[in-house]
Amino acid sequence: MSARLEPIQGRYLRLTLRDRQHRIYFEEAGSGVPLVCLHTGGADTRQYRHLMGDADITSRFRVIAFDMPFHGKSTPPDGWEQEEYRLTLDDYVETITALCAALELDRPAIMGCSIGGRVLLHLAITHGHAFRAMIAIACAVSTTPWYDTQWLHRSDVHGGEICAGIVSGLMAPSSPAPRRHETLWSYMQSGPGVFKGDLFFYRQSAGLAEGLKTVDASACPLFLMSGDYDFSCTREDMARTAAAISGAELVAMAGVGHFPMSENPDLFKQYLTPVLDRIGQS
Repeated sequence: MSARLEPIQGRYLRLTLRDRQHRIYFEEAGSGVPLVCLHTGGADTRQYRHLMGDADITSRFRVIAFDMPFHGKSTPPDGWEQEEYRLTLDDYVETITALCAALELDRPAIMGCSIGGRVLLHLAITHGHAFRAMIAIACAVSTTPWYDTQWLHRSDVHGGEICAGIVSGLMAPSSPAPRRHETLWSYMQSGPGVFKGDLFFYRQSAGLAEGLKTVDASACPLFLMSGDYDFSCTREDMARTAAAISGAELVAMAGVGHFPMSENPDLFKQYLTPVLDRIGQS
């Protein structure tokens, strides 16, 4: 077996967020239109490695994925041990906009899944002018909680295995086994209490429904992508969300669940490519 270098490059970025110093890890590959990618709750940048290794995409897009604070290789700020991690909307929005500014990205496209998709709905209301287009995967204005967060941070339970167990059923059974297990592996490595803290944000939707009525997706195209095996955010949930946003488009994906970019990247590419074609022409 011959050795080869992948085209993905990783670096660290020092950022001041909420008056605290952070060390943010990000990876990128390709050139062209900037495409910022947001991982799901409790996971990290590795979910987008297949996208960043795809020459068909990176020949046209500069794909950038970063680990949120407390996730992956992004270290928590000093003093983290004295507090409970809880992701808030203000934290999330500031991290995204600060990173885009620091990297001097001029109206990038942005794609996010799960909590990464949910925050895009908020960004569409307040920062739509700053982005070329938005791709929101597996998210809706509101969803019905189906999980019990008390199991996510206990001294008598293996937190990583519980996290993986909770999300394991959100993938399509037809997705390739190696990719499904790769998706779960990052959840098994999540920091203590991080998935729980991310779900705190996922449950916050105050004012979102009313705010989305003011969004005009003709100025910043908004694509909502929904997998048919995703019971945490159903096709009906996403259809209602798309219908509430002027100009938003629903992309129905067959054969994938909540993590299309990592559980079945080849199939996801079939649905993503037409969207990227349109963004690249804008």
